[in-house]
Amino acid sequence: MATAIWCLLMALLMPPIFAAIAKATAEGRYNNRSPRAFLEKQSGISRRADWAQRNSFEILPAFIAGIFAAIAAGIDEQWLARLSIIFVVTRILYGICYLKDWASARTLCWFVGLACCLWLLMMAALAAG
Repeated sequence: MATAIWCLLMALLMPPIFAAIAKATAEGRYNNRSPRAFLEKQSGISRRADWAQRNSFEILPAFIAGIFAAIAAGIDEQWLARLSIIFVVTRILYGICYLKDWASARTLCWFVGLACCLWLLMMAALAAG
């Protein structure tokens, strides 16, 4: 279970890391009074890092639900650890693909990450009866 919790921590850190990349690579002076409007005016790597940040926030509830449902249902810890690690690795690769503008590879990483969340939830549902 510790591995899954560490993976959850890593997943929670991804959005602020991508936000920092977006701000660090932005053109012009960062405006903390309206950060979203500022980032929406960006292009290139800064814009893609912002999109990666947003998507990282969007997938987070599914991963959290999968982790805690699996723990509550008593899913085998090896499965929990494997799927959590695969999720985090694919999300890191997803972010790299976004920054590099590799759309097809990014989509593949997105699907694998989502599949891990769904797999955790399905295993929990089956174990719950």
